[in-house]
Amino acid sequence: MNVIQAVKMYITKMTEESGPGMKVILMDKETTSIVSMVFSQSEILQKEVYLFERIDSHSKWDNLKHMKCIAFLRPTSENIALLSRELRYPKYGVYFIYFSNVISKADVKTLAECDEQEAVREVQEVFADYLAVDRHLFSFNITGCLRGRTWGQQELQRCAAGLAGAVLSLRRRPALRYEAASEACARLAERVRQLLRRDAALLGAAGDLPAPQLLLVDRRDDPVTPLLNQWTYQAMVHELLTINNNRVSLAHVPDVPADFKEVVLSSEQDEFYAKNLYSNFGEIGQTMKSLMEEFQKKAKSHQKVESIADMKNFVETYPLFKKMSGTVTKHVTVVGELSSAVGAYHLLEVSELEQEIACQSDHSKHLQRLKSLISNESIRHHDAAKLVALYALRYEKHANNALPALMEALKNRGCPEHLVKAVVNVLEYGGAHARQSDLFGLQDAAKITKRLFKGLNGVENIYTQHTPLLKDTLEDLIKGKLRENLYPTLGGDDIGYGRRPQDIIVFIVGGATYEEALCVHQINQAYPGVRVVLGGTTIHNSTSFLEEVKAAMQGVHRTHTRHIKNV
Repeated sequence: MNVIQAVKMYITKMTEESGPGMKVILMDKETTSIVSMVFSQSEILQKEVYLFERIDSHSKWDNLKHMKCIAFLRPTSENIALLSRELRYPKYGVYFIYFSNVISKADVKTLAECDEQEAVREVQEVFADYLAVDRHLFSFNITGCLRGRTWGQQELQRCAAGLAGAVLSLRRRPALRYEAASEACARLAERVRQLLRRDAALLGAAGDLPAPQLLLVDRRDDPVTPLLNQWTYQAMVHELLTINNNRVSLAHVPDVPADFKEVVLSSEQDEFYAKNLYSNFGEIGQTMKSLMEEFQKKAKSHQKVESIADMKNFVETYPLFKKMSGTVTKHVTVVGELSSAVGAYHLLEVSELEQEIACQSDHSKHLQRLKSLISNESIRHHDAAKLVALYALRYEKHANNALPALMEALKNRGCPEHLVKAVVNVLEYGGAHARQSDLFGLQDAAKITKRLFKGLNGVENIYTQHTPLLKDTLEDLIKGKLRENLYPTLGGDDIGYGRRPQDIIVFIVGGATYEEALCVHQINQAYPGVRVVLGGTTIHNSTSFLEEVKAAMQGVHRTHTRHIKNV
């Protein structure tokens, strides 16, 4: 299950089915992102696609009857209306229409009635209704999917359709499991089931294979992971610079070359990035050094152009050299930015304390270090507030809990009000009352023993000792140990229950993180024969997560943090 490959395959199929000749691709806002995540413009040009049009752009072109139009759209009522108008007065010679999900018969009838000039050659459904971020990671780019802890109607519809599409692309009927304590997961599971029942004809029986599993979990069960600073390349770039649809803005960097004001970081198009997605920050420095050395060698050989043979060689290798030069400049700039942020914001100190609060219990030591970091002017307000939020989650039930005093300390250092409020919101959103899991391993004997051994052996790296809760959940699911009372199968469909699943789609309502994507990558390597894909309403860094929490707590009365005054 490689989601990038799946989307690429569908788009390639569209360009091939329309036959040779000049083509235009007509998309909407969302399908534009879906395509741009997996193909660069030059790759699409190789498929004879010379024009990219938005269906909602109303651009005035002269007669383009010599061009074939591939329409790739989400099956929304708005798109059907725009496409109907396009077909009444067709700009292009012929139309090949592809919807990114299931379309109703009534909508097909509407389109057929508008196609008076019989320009439509093909109407098909392809199941590419998500943003493929990585081979095993997809997203719907929705921050704030819950408003006041309940689904927004539009967001629920979008996620359910996208997930149903992902399942339909597997062509096998899945087992639908969801987190019992989460109303949001239960509603989404029910909605996905309705859609899959409607399209049951498209799903074959599992046969001898175990049924694919779609597991829905709630971000509220693990509010710790998105709050932590990250130290692997991809996650670190997202935390400190923000990755948006594979693009990173460097416009704020002084003296950055014009070409690098926005850079693309895609594992499909950038070999260096693909190899180093999960390398930690220390390793990246070493790899950058060897990349620079290799580049300098090539640059030297390029300076020596004496004979005709040298010239020929230079011309042949120049495109590769130019590409390498771009890669080097891009990654040197990005790594340089990360490095200066780490120094300027004292992130090593901050991260060490974050990891310790997340993984160990030592109240007085943590409180003392937290107070000293809050009083340090060089620490960003954002990091100070995150540390207090982690403390609030870890020591919520502790007898000597000092949260009110820490909140005062945040105010005294001039921390903006929205960040002070964020601490209270995080505790209301993901405190002990909201979680069904044993997040800090306080009840489970096996977890306590594991932590004890870890403490005795010491940790390999103090900055990466935290593992997301998702790892335990997935390992239990793979081993057939995931408890049915905590993660019921919807409608009691126990198809293939108890058998080791091979295909798993795990979806986090409230957003996934790159740390969890790394954990899924490790599970895929550790369990041959098991293919796990992770999806989320969005991909969070700590800033977007605090926005998510704020949206979810909108208009909700505080019931668990009433003792904290003046917030």
